[in-house]
Amino acid sequence: MSLKSKGIGAERELIHLFWGTGTWAAVRVAGSGAIKYPVPDVLAANNVRKLAIECKSTKSRQQHLDREQVDGLREFAAKFGTEAWIGVRYDNIGWRFFSLEDIKETPKGYSANFSQSEVKGLSFEELTGRF
Repeated sequence: MSLKSKGIGAERELIHLFWGTGTWAAVRVAGSGAIKYPVPDVLAANNVRKLAIECKSTKSRQQHLDREQVDGLREFAAKFGTEAWIGVRYDNIGWRFFSLEDIKETPKGYSANFSQSEVKGLSFEELTGRF
């Protein structure tokens, strides 16, 4: 499976999770990462909250994020009026969600690691208020 296919599969899985709650709706954003404008991978909302999510899927315990992706997500969320989140699907573990304030800045961008997610990351249930 190519990395692109793995990422698309993770985005689709996340959309199904949102719709499966019965109270959230979600869509994949066409062209995310392929057009010059900053757009997230997934938009999700209910009647109270709107989320813009940059999705990553990894088999390792650490996920690196390009500075441009994070800055673009921040810009989009400010203009669109959404909360900005980084969603990382760790293989054999599941989804963890990080606010932009809770990812670690590195010399080349940002990093979200699994051990950090146990302290600052949210599960899908915590993100959506279903715990």
